[in-house]
Amino acid sequence: MIRHLYVHIPFCPKICPYCSFYKEVSDRNKTQAFLDALLVEIGQRQKQFGLQPRTIFVGGGTPSALSTPQLDYLLTGLAERLDLSQLSEWTLEMNPATVSLEKAKRLRELGVNRISMGVQSWDPELLKTLGRVHDREQAERSYLILREAGFTNVNLDLIFGVPGQSVTQWRETLHKTTGLRPEHISCYCLTYEEDTEYFRQLQIGAHRPDNEHDADLFDLTMEELTRSEYTQYEISNYARPGRECLHNLAYWQGDDYLGIGPSAFSTVGPERWQNQPDAAGYSAKLLGGKSSVTFQETLPPETKLSERIAFSLRTDRGVARADLALWPDAVAEFTELGLMETIKTRQVLTRAGRMVADSIAEAFI
Repeated sequence: MIRHLYVHIPFCPKICPYCSFYKEVSDRNKTQAFLDALLVEIGQRQKQFGLQPRTIFVGGGTPSALSTPQLDYLLTGLAERLDLSQLSEWTLEMNPATVSLEKAKRLRELGVNRISMGVQSWDPELLKTLGRVHDREQAERSYLILREAGFTNVNLDLIFGVPGQSVTQWRETLHKTTGLRPEHISCYCLTYEEDTEYFRQLQIGAHRPDNEHDADLFDLTMEELTRSEYTQYEISNYARPGRECLHNLAYWQGDDYLGIGPSAFSTVGPERWQNQPDAAGYSAKLLGGKSSVTFQETLPPETKLSERIAFSLRTDRGVARADLALWPDAVAEFTELGLMETIKTRQVLTRAGRMVADSIAEAFI
């Protein structure tokens, strides 16, 4: 039985120049048909798998770009079609510009118990650089609204490595964030993904990544958040005790998960598939009684193992030593270099290893 459900809402009030997820500018004319299609797919998958989710993550895009009645329609529809008796974590992503007390209270009433809000920076100039539609004051006001609405599990997303960002600016963003005491903080290094405006700027030389500077910012992140009593339980994620994101942990541990919505991936056993990455086409197919799947593959056991190792190495639990039996030389080399250590029966990255986690993971893929 599948225990983890992801729902993708692609609509955004504005397309950020660094974002590579499938998204499109909000269009009222598409929204109702899209919501109906989501509920059709949920119904289909419920019949196929007998879903009883422990975690639900509604991401995007910007799910909170939907109006309160639209969110009510969608989340009520999910609850009507699913067995939620075992649900422990229901996350919804929000943009600070789309938070209201009415919306937050209704989400809480509908069963959402965790919010992930994309602040990205508290610096006014860097918010402009990132193309965000909110400002510093609005982000703080939205955070306080979530608390007023009764949310006791809130994540704040931050980005470092932004063009022009100084160490001082990043330290101030970290201090401002920890001062608010959210339960969870995600800190991602900016990457230049294809099909983004930032990638095009990189190609013409307008942006010049500085890997050493980014490494300094990452080192500062680990230092400051650990000092503020947040545990780095995954390379980019920090939590207060017991507040780790259960949904993302399921991904990193290699659990089965189901993705609903345009572009969403699913992995069940050895099977992996992806829905059509187009909201209008996705809706038309499902409402026309057709499948929305446009890609499917069967993963060989060695691929599943490699993926589980690569993701698990990113966590503070690391990987069972038995799973690394095929790579003794790599384990020995990384251990000798001080990038990996043995803790009981598991191999775990050291602080130095976390700085180059992606390169280490490549050795096992």
